[in-house]
Amino acid sequence: MRIKQISVSGLFGIFDHVIPLNMDERITIIHGPNGFGKTAILRIINSFFNSRNAELRTIPFRNFRFEFDNNSSIEITRNVENAEESEKNNITFKFYQPDSEPASFSLKPINIRSEIDFPLGILEKVIPGLERIASHKWLYDPTGEALSLEEVIERFDNLLPLNLRQQEEPEWLEELKKNIHIRLIESQRLLNFVPKRSGRTYRGTPSMLSTVSAYSDELAQIMQDKFKEYGTISQSLDRTFPVRVVKQQLSADLTNEQLRNELNELEATRSRLLEVGLLDKDEDSEFQIQPQDIDENTKNALSVYVKDVEKKLSVFAEIASKIDLLRKIINNKFAYSYKKINFSKDKGFVFTTLYNSSLSDSKALSPIDLSSGEQHELVLLYELLFKVQPNSLVLIDEPELSLHVGWQVQFLKDLQDITKLTDLNILMATHSPDIIQDRWDLTVELKGPQK
Repeated sequence: MRIKQISVSGLFGIFDHVIPLNMDERITIIHGPNGFGKTAILRIINSFFNSRNAELRTIPFRNFRFEFDNNSSIEITRNVENAEESEKNNITFKFYQPDSEPASFSLKPINIRSEIDFPLGILEKVIPGLERIASHKWLYDPTGEALSLEEVIERFDNLLPLNLRQQEEPEWLEELKKNIHIRLIESQRLLNFVPKRSGRTYRGTPSMLSTVSAYSDELAQIMQDKFKEYGTISQSLDRTFPVRVVKQQLSADLTNEQLRNELNELEATRSRLLEVGLLDKDEDSEFQIQPQDIDENTKNALSVYVKDVEKKLSVFAEIASKIDLLRKIINNKFAYSYKKINFSKDKGFVFTTLYNSSLSDSKALSPIDLSSGEQHELVLLYELLFKVQPNSLVLIDEPELSLHVGWQVQFLKDLQDITKLTDLNILMATHSPDIIQDRWDLTVELKGPQK
């Protein structure tokens, strides 16, 4: 199920926009002057599908509609009869399906004092960055705001466990949101909040981590998990290898040439995994059988061996493709500053820079030593490759942020390579003609009110 068109009326009380999504090439670009609602549209989409109702209430619009490729649609309307209350409370979702009566659900006003029925201490456990400073007052570290209980629940209701939320959604709405996966990549993406590791909290304790550092640690963990999976499969296969060799009924059609080709393919795969840091030199010895070693006495064992190694290495197939594409894009763009990215399952991102005139010596760099533009590029690419599940709609706000013109020119091509590998749909908001290049067929222009 995919969104095929989005429309909004009364955005900021002024704008009406219709945005058909490109269903074939799966990339749609919205552009227009500042203040026409590009970012607001992305926020509305993200707020609705990720149940961030408090944020949805803060964006002024009259009507927002999603049309899906199965001919169903959902409409979000705000009752504007009472202007003072409409922005905060009176929002209705209405779901239309062919040959069915529409289903409807209204967000009710949150009445904290009468409806709160869980221990307040849970708020700090489930909402990162929240610190209690009085009986009904919390400090939100990322913004420095002091929030009342009402403000905390209103803003972070989506982070509470389902059984503690203020209003239970109907089954049809939950099912719809499960079928449409949305991820918003915001323009501010260089800082990443991490929960305090101690149960004790201290005012002023740093709670923000460089996103490139957080993602480097995360990738290292993903690589380690894959290597553990590889080890488990290897142990299982190695334990039963002798028995399976004895029982193997060798096909008369299997030729020495075929075995040599399969061994060559395994060697190429092994080299690729070594190159992207998913295998170490220590594991290299496992794959050192050479094609010329094949004779009639070894053919039977080698046919079992080939199947086993293929199964072992298949554990790395998906992550290796993603790391390989990330490495290709980053090294192409970072070459101008003589930087290079590699990967390891101990450190995640491994950066080096050439630092003398002969370009022969290098030194290690921390991810946080990268420039702002380099960090923006790396974070954006990592999110697209590793943080988004297949068939999602990814919302990207201002991808040109901190990118020089050369990178902007290459961005759309890189994005197309990523969407092919990861099976994503993209809705992107940009001011930059350098991002668009000659692909104006992918764009939708947001226009002002008709005079």
